[in-house]
Parts: sequence; structure tokens; C-alpha cells
Amino acid sequence: MTDTQWRVYEVFHQQARGEPHVHVGSVHAPDPETALLMAKEQFGRRQACVNMWVVPQEAISATSYEDADLFQHTTDKSYREPFGYETTKRARAIGDPQEL
Repeated sequence: MTDTQWRVYEVFHQQARGEPHVHVGSVHAPDPETALLMAKEQFGRRQACVNMWVVPQEAISATSYEDADLFQHTTDKSYREPFGYETTKRARAIGDPQEL
């Protein structure tokens, strides 16, 4: 951080109690308290908001797009998917009882 630029804080807000916090943008501020005030002014007045988080950008860790193999499924669970069932014929036949 240089003397001419403030830290970047990522802003997350919660629209209703019990819902997840969602990233809405970022603000530049010298400290967390000021970042929260700026986030309230910038993002809290535009849409419904019951709670807000500000997080220094350097505190957020993310995976790299090159690490896609991290998200590969290790076991085959295709048996849980409904693509193998013959329900289409029955669903069409519901409209015409003679096809049953």
C-alpha cells in the first residue's frame, strides 16, 4: 500500500436474515471502520440490506483456474442422475389415455 492509495475492501451484504452474504463490490478506504461506512453509503442504500461485511482484498484467497482438477469428482455417481429413466413416454401418454 502506498501513501497515495487506500486499501481495497471487498463488500458482501445480506438481503434478509438467514440468507447468504453476496459479494456486491469493493471500496477503497484507509481502515475497516471507514470501509464499512463507505460500503453502507455505496451499497446499503440501493437495495434491501440487513447485514454487511467488508474484507481486505489481500485477506481473500482463491483457487487458480489452472487448478481445475481440484474440482474433479473422484467417484462415479451417475446412478443418482435421472437421465436413464424412460419417463418421457409415460409423461406424453398422460395427455392421451389411449396410448397407455
